[in-house]
Amino acid sequence: MIMAAHLPYRYAGFELAIFEKALHWKRYWSSLIAPYVSGDVLEVGAGIGANTEALTQFLHQSCTSLEPDATLAAQIRMRGPRHRKRIGTLADVDESFDTILYIDVLEHIEDDRAELLQAADHLTPGGHVIALSPAHAALYTSFDKAIGHCRRYSKASLEEAASPSGLRLVKMQYLDSAGLLASAANRLVSSTPTPSEWQILVWDRYLVPVSRVLDPLLRYSVGKSILAVWKREF
Repeated sequence: MIMAAHLPYRYAGFELAIFEKALHWKRYWSSLIAPYVSGDVLEVGAGIGANTEALTQFLHQSCTSLEPDATLAAQIRMRGPRHRKRIGTLADVDESFDTILYIDVLEHIEDDRAELLQAADHLTPGGHVIALSPAHAALYTSFDKAIGHCRRYSKASLEEAASPSGLRLVKMQYLDSAGLLASAANRLVSSTPTPSEWQILVWDRYLVPVSRVLDPLLRYSVGKSILAVWKREF
């Protein structure tokens, strides 16, 4: 079922088709959030559904893809009777969920504190909010700006964003240490901050597997992305 949002929303989204091909990366972060995904799942800002297939591996009751851009939402492929899509934002949703996901989405939302407060209100007791976002303000480039990133997060800034919500932090860790080094090097040698499809594929196929080995050895203390999981206690 598709429900219309109150106001039309358009997102450039030119990077979505490229990052959809980052299959190793999707397998990596999805393996880390798997213990916290259950019941009725809501993916906020689902885009073209690039992460939907990665989410089908979880043992959940239902999965709702929520996307404010109707053009992007039309590209989401339905994954069986337990999957539905809706056009809108969290403000257009009435029901509660056991898991709410923000996969590379929270950084696009100007008032992230209000968003997480609203997410807590849509969460069942014992449920989880999960956010994966780009890390380190020093890495913010014109590419971030072009695709609508309001910020990149540190552990401190992401924890502060969730502070009004009353959610308990379960885990927060940096991911993709190899990618962080590559991004820093790219800023030094490249005149354009926008990654090409070739660069994304090289990163995904060669650097992400390295990060999967290095990150736990480094105790998830460094990385290009940041992952946070919060729980609603009651």
